[in-house]
Amino acid sequence: MTWARIMAPLSGGEGDRVVLEAGALIAGAFDAELAGVYTPADVADVMPWMGEGFMGGVQATALESLKEAAAVGEKKARDAVAALSYGAKSFMALETPVWANLSAESRLSDVVVFSDEPGRGRGPLSEAFQEVLADEQRPVLIARPGLKVGGTVAVAWDGGKEASRAARQATPLLQKASKVVILTAPRATTRSLDPARLQAYFAARGVTAECEVLPDSGEAAPMLLYAAQKAGAEILVAGAFGHPRLQEFIFGGTTRSLLAADSPSLFLSH
Repeated sequence: MTWARIMAPLSGGEGDRVVLEAGALIAGAFDAELAGVYTPADVADVMPWMGEGFMGGVQATALESLKEAAAVGEKKARDAVAALSYGAKSFMALETPVWANLSAESRLSDVVVFSDEPGRGRGPLSEAFQEVLADEQRPVLIARPGLKVGGTVAVAWDGGKEASRAARQATPLLQKASKVVILTAPRATTRSLDPARLQAYFAARGVTAECEVLPDSGEAAPMLLYAAQKAGAEILVAGAFGHPRLQEFIFGGTTRSLLAADSPSLFLSH
């Protein structure tokens, strides 16, 4: 198993540099392509709010302003990609319909990289984050300071569908790790789980993993974050829990707590 295409959605803002550098770090470990994808606000989404006759007067001016802002953002995003010292890189700017095109690009990417802000519902890429993780169910890496490939990775495991999917999709990353720790909190769930089963799955794919059983029966997120920090993990692999959005994605409590934390970096799959 390997990764061949890492996607980095871009907004044309200051955060693009951080995301691109993190994406290059991940892509470089796999000799993969880093695809910088400019994701502007979709003018088509704004038109219905303008009402009938939107091409007249103030509405037309607002529409033109949106187009100009998108052009400026695209140039900044393109320049950020050009300035990145990573060879196997590409750039594309999404056009209307933006969300459909974003979905298509994410389906053909192995991992999609974001910074902290979109995962916390902030900034211009917050909807893109929801689109990729919730609607398209693509694996997402939230890059935070200290991100490293080849160090320690912690894997949150409760035996459920989300955790299992995250563990499978993260296997290429785990194969690069110097240490893998499976974290389980049996008292925090009613589900029957056996971490040895996941150990065996990893072992069959060349990954040696330790198991740590967390003794507390309280909320899972604080225990996972503490145990990951104690293990020196640069990345925590976890399933993302929540309900597919109608107007917004509703995260479960554990996922919200992980997204609100400052470290480690997160590999999430919904």
